Amino acid sequence: MKLYTYWRSSAAYRVRIALNLKGLPYQSEYVHLVKDGGEQRSAAYRKINPQQLVPSLETDAGEVLTQSLAMIEYLDECYPDPALLPADPVARAKARSMAQLIACEVHPLNNLRVLQHLGGELGLDKAAQGDWYRHWLAEGFKALEALLAGQDKQFCCGDAPGLADICLVPQVYNARRFELDLTPYPNIRRIDARCRELEAFAAAAPEAQGDAP
Repeated sequence: MKLYTYWRSSAAYRVRIALNLKGLPYQSEYVHLVKDGGEQRSAAYRKINPQQLVPSLETDAGEVLTQSLAMIEYLDECYPDPALLPADPVARAKARSMAQLIACEVHPLNNLRVLQHLGGELGLDKAAQGDWYRHWLAEGFKALEALLAGQDKQFCCGDAPGLADICLVPQVYNARRFELDLTPYPNIRRIDARCRELEAFAAAAPEAQGDAP
């Protein structure tokens, strides 16, 4: 498989974790999101992913998949061991809910193209952009912390890492990068720390990537 990726892309980070948890080998094809206006905007990459986003995943059969959650569920269906979603339907729905809270509610408001629009067309300075970023992170983390409260599991949805954890860890990385105070979120901090002890998460970290500066 080939993963079109960028070292600091949260969505690509998710897919790297999933591939590592599954023990699947893959080739990294680096797409620099900033250099020369962003390589994702090139005509060549637009043919691979019309949204001009990373990641994109080329399967062994030559099919190209887009959208990180769709890729992760594809991997879970094709390579079911270890499972990234619980077997119980209610537990599966709750895991998807936590994952989507991050990937569909928090992350889209804070990704690179939104920040570029805030700083470009809307003229917000770096301080205002940081305030925006932290506001939406805090809103999402407040809700997620409430969902995690009272459970004694090692990870978001059990005693093995899964889809929700895959989404959580990149977002906590971003929270530290943008200096969000994580003190109000003890469960998030605990689960993030446990995940980052695992090789699958450590090897997927931004600084461990071949295109990291």
